[in-house]
Amino acid sequence: MSATTTVTQSALTLRATEEKKASTGSTRPQKLRWWGETGESEEAYPYRHFLPFFDKELRLPPLTPFKHFDPGHDALKHEDPQSFLAHADVDELTPDFGSEVSGIQLHELDTVGRQQLALYVAQRGVVAFRDQDFADQDQTWMIQDWCRFFGRPHIHPCSGAPKGHPEFHLVYRDAKAVYNYETDSRLTSTVWHSDVTYEEQPPGLTLLFLFDSPASGGDTAYADQRGAYNHLSPSLRSYLETLSAVHSGVEQAEYSRGGNRGGVVKREPVQTIHPIVRRHPVTGEKALFVNRQFTRYIVGLKREESDALLELLYTHIERGTDFQVRLRHRPRTVIAWDNRVTAHSAIIDFAKGGSRRHGARITPQAERPFL
Repeated sequence: MSATTTVTQSALTLRATEEKKASTGSTRPQKLRWWGETGESEEAYPYRHFLPFFDKELRLPPLTPFKHFDPGHDALKHEDPQSFLAHADVDELTPDFGSEVSGIQLHELDTVGRQQLALYVAQRGVVAFRDQDFADQDQTWMIQDWCRFFGRPHIHPCSGAPKGHPEFHLVYRDAKAVYNYETDSRLTSTVWHSDVTYEEQPPGLTLLFLFDSPASGGDTAYADQRGAYNHLSPSLRSYLETLSAVHSGVEQAEYSRGGNRGGVVKREPVQTIHPIVRRHPVTGEKALFVNRQFTRYIVGLKREESDALLELLYTHIERGTDFQVRLRHRPRTVIAWDNRVTAHSAIIDFAKGGSRRHGARITPQAERPFL
């Protein structure tokens, strides 16, 4: 049986609970369930072709610079830059940050729709698209068509990927295995970060979709780095705009070399200097661009000064509930965020139950951060 056939059957299985009402006479719709809730055998798991594979032979050269053009620029020229949402149901989670959208299919968007999507996600920061068929699409299409529209596909230097498709970054945890960059050495599993900021050209519009998840828990929290910046006093904002910081992938690589995750380092780690405040290339908005996971120190400050200032910013981002949202990964949800203006953290509140959390991230690289 082919992967495409299996996934199609999965879609039908997941939708079957909604259709059950037709045979029972019930008028109450039944919610979709994760695969782990269906009671089906593990051998029948329809997303086995998306399970993590760690290619110990793959050695990638250093990334080279490229010119990036954000498709959101073109959406600014449209008479109605949000026309792709004309028939959608939109729920704004806060006035300035985060939305939930239903009634459109991402994989059906044309060029204009994708341009408007890029602009909309840049404006809202993070958007959860519900009831999507995206996870059932062809893997090659996801990377060569979808991802490349928004930027150069990034291959993560350490994470697992579906065999033959290294451009996917997979998240995976169950009762027996953890293939994520996480530890149990802290009081909380929450680690706020923006993805792979150690790269010279970190990601822009990013997608995450889960194939399986606990019935509850395993949410993702998002913070608006624009809101974090705007909450600071004008004098501190002005000072931060004069500073740059070092972002490092060395510690993540050494974690994998120590036998964690999958024990693979596919590309040698780098350290890169980025401005502490960056400007979005389309909206022009300013945002903080530091995170506890990858930012190491501020260039030109003494260690104690750098540590104190970074700790202030990290704590501010982590405690800023007035510029944060927490999104639940319901079945058939795709979450899109702009990695340039947001930070996020997985919430590992399900680990003791042993449930599986399995998903994929599509990560297009964007421009080098600038102010």
